[in-house]
Amino acid sequence: MKPLDFVLVGVGGQGILLASDVLCQVGLAAGYDVKKTDVHGMAQRGGSVVSHVRLADRVFSPMVAIGGADFLLAFEKLEACRWASYLRPEGTALVNDESIPTLAALSASPRRRAQGGPAYPDDEAIAKALAASAGRVVMVEAGAIASRLGNPRVTNVVLLGALSRLLPMQEDEWHSALEARVPARYRDVNLRAFQAGREAVDQRSV
Repeated sequence: MKPLDFVLVGVGGQGILLASDVLCQVGLAAGYDVKKTDVHGMAQRGGSVVSHVRLADRVFSPMVAIGGADFLLAFEKLEACRWASYLRPEGTALVNDESIPTLAALSASPRRRAQGGPAYPDDEAIAKALAASAGRVVMVEAGAIASRLGNPRVTNVVLLGALSRLLPMQEDEWHSALEARVPARYRDVNLRAFQAGREAVDQRSV
C-alpha cells in the first residue's frame, strides 16, 4: 500500500484531535500500520494544535518530516500557511475557508498595523503562500457548511468528508470510524456533515 503522511493543523476547540483519531481508525480498518502524535501547545487558549498521522505497511516514527506530508488538513487558513512547509511539492492542502484571527491580530490598532504590527493576511496573500508550497490547494467552506447543518462543531467532520474523496479508503470504513468515535446522540449530524464534505469536493470536480 502507498504510504500516506498527514499533518492536521488548526486552533484549540476545532476538533482536530477527534479528526486525527478517526483518520487513524480508518487507516487501521484499511490494513495500514498507523502512528500518530499530537502537539497541543496553548490549545485551550486558542493556540495552535498540530497532529501528525502516518499510514504505511510499517511505520517506525509518528512524526512527519518537513517537506514529507502528502496532505495538509487545515482547519483555519492562517494555520495552513504556517504549516505549509510540511507538504511535499506534489502534496495537497485541504483547507477550511475560515478565518480565526489571533488575539494579537484582533487587538492591533490600524496605526500599529501600519507600523508593522500583527494583522491577519488577506485571501490573496494566503492563496499565494499556499500555492508556493502545495501541488494542489482545495478550499472547502467547511465552517459555513457545518453552520447550515445547525452545528458549527461538526466543521471537523465536514473536512474529513472532503478528505475522504481524495483517499482510497472505502466510505463505509469512514462511517464505522465515526460511529465508533462519536456519541450516539451526535451521530446523525456527524454523518450528514461527512456526506456534505464529500459533496463539496465533488462539486469542485477535484
